[in-house]
Amino acid sequence: MLSPQDLSRVDMKAVLRDAARKQGFVTPMFEHIAPRYDAFTRLFSFGMDARWKGTMLGWLAAQHPAPARILDVACGTGDLALVAARRFPNAMVTGVDAAERMIELARCRTSAARSTSVQFLVQDLTRTSCASASIDAMLAGYAFRNIPRLDDGLAEAARVVRPGGWLYTLDFYRPTAAWWRATFLGWLRASGSAVGWWWHRAPVIYAYIADSIDAWVDVDGFEAALARHGFSVEQRRIVLLGGVAMHAARRQ
Repeated sequence: MLSPQDLSRVDMKAVLRDAARKQGFVTPMFEHIAPRYDAFTRLFSFGMDARWKGTMLGWLAAQHPAPARILDVACGTGDLALVAARRFPNAMVTGVDAAERMIELARCRTSAARSTSVQFLVQDLTRTSCASASIDAMLAGYAFRNIPRLDDGLAEAARVVRPGGWLYTLDFYRPTAAWWRATFLGWLRASGSAVGWWWHRAPVIYAYIADSIDAWVDVDGFEAALARHGFSVEQRRIVLLGGVAMHAARRQ
């Protein structure tokens, strides 16, 4: 596994332009940040992360009050999956993540919560083991931005989510207004670098967030990609002037 110092020597912009290299950087990075991932997410969202995830799960409860199977992709340490398991006790909830350390921590949380209706697996969200058309609801919190190709992730979502099922997403997006994009990404880059140095002696680890957003789509671009793969956006909430958005999209 790459060390934080190895990660710091990577040409970030070149990696983000090269789909063949991106996963080789992103997965080791998430292995390193796993123990601090939840604290970092809450810190950098000023506590709004829990509210945003609550919005996604509230949509799920309203649109599909009794899902049988829920898949949480790029699940991290299991935040969404564990809440979903509590909210829908009769559902089988599966969380998948490419980073083994994230899954280890998620499984520890499952044991502590004594939950038997949720499982966590080490899997790439573009190649899950789920059967086709087997999932009622897919949750994707900060997921698709971190894979090499958005279309690969949405193609897998279209494969596993049954017709009439739902995809719920939360992520950062590239703001369209130039002044706000410069301000938003500048703050994320500076603060991320500072925290990356403080916690890991590797500024690139959290500065990655700003660079990944800058190389990513805006909200309209994401919605166009959803449509290409057979998803119809039924609800959306845009915050931080287009810097963050939540979507509820139905599989046609």
